Amino acid sequence: MEFLTPPSLSPGDRVAVVAPSSGGARAAPHVLSLALDRLRDRFDLDPVVHPTARQGDAFLRAHPRARAAAIHEAFRDPEVRGVFATIGGDDQLRVLRHLDPEVLRANPTRFYGMSDNTNLQLLLWRAGVVSYNGGQLLNQVGTPGRLPAFSERYLRRALFEETLGDLDSAPRWTDDTIEWTNDDYAETTPEYEPAPGWTWAGGDESVTGRVWGGCLAIVDWHLATDRYLPAPERLDGAILAIETSEERPSADEVRRTLMCMGERGLLSRFDAVVVGRPQTRNRFERPGEAARERYRRDQREAVLGQLDRYNPDAPVVFDLDFGHTNPTVPLPVGGRVELDPAAETIRFG
Repeated sequence: MEFLTPPSLSPGDRVAVVAPSSGGARAAPHVLSLALDRLRDRFDLDPVVHPTARQGDAFLRAHPRARAAAIHEAFRDPEVRGVFATIGGDDQLRVLRHLDPEVLRANPTRFYGMSDNTNLQLLLWRAGVVSYNGGQLLNQVGTPGRLPAFSERYLRRALFEETLGDLDSAPRWTDDTIEWTNDDYAETTPEYEPAPGWTWAGGDESVTGRVWGGCLAIVDWHLATDRYLPAPERLDGAILAIETSEERPSADEVRRTLMCMGERGLLSRFDAVVVGRPQTRNRFERPGEAARERYRRDQREAVLGQLDRYNPDAPVVFDLDFGHTNPTVPLPVGGRVELDPAAETIRFG
């Protein structure tokens, strides 16, 4: 199937705001307002909030069909050039049965979201439509303090350009959590720290392929349900992208998911793997520096161990800026990317 990259946006375009996952926007309307203001003021876009995006968790959980209808409506609207998810969640998988991939392919529109929204992105991949793992409103566009220049640069490319072009590593990063309940949320800057840059391992041959994947927990759901995975041969030569969530899965959990991909004959089909910078702390767990570094190291070793077993010639790059940390790059799921281990460069095209 030929892949479609939805048309790029222009300043002044209308974008839809939907809640395909949870009702976080209802719980934190001030954070939604901050994100909407940034879409208007920083990106000169005209956001239109769908009624479901202001519903709470109880309604959205009880009405997966309504969430699907909002997605269909946004994609079908000829005035809408982009669709933004408010936040992630934990049950978007239940929405997919109510979506019509033919409607999504017939009305290709740029979609921005991450975490639980990986569900929709994998469905779009099967339909041959490129989407963007990033640019989610509450936790990326509406991040507290100043919008990082790195995030703004790559979101602009994901909005207004055909490709992201050359990818850089962010100079600073954070997984510091600022509570939505803070009265001064918008003015509170998280604790940023120097970014160590990328770590390369595995094969040394330059490879080019289409990105498949996203949040590893959601990839695991798709392995378990086996309802929305592409035909295995469609993954031949693709680039696997994975990142872990704020739930901080153990290295053993990461290892087991990749082992299952390996035993199904899927892990060996990818020509390369890119791994997002992992979140090492959350609102409930604040480990010290040694524990945080150990978590990163153990996860990296878990990934490398399974690649050594099932796909030893594949290049792998760790600590890309996509996923649950900030700043972020909206990774084009279904888009083409070239990895050159010798030059240690990543380029989307």
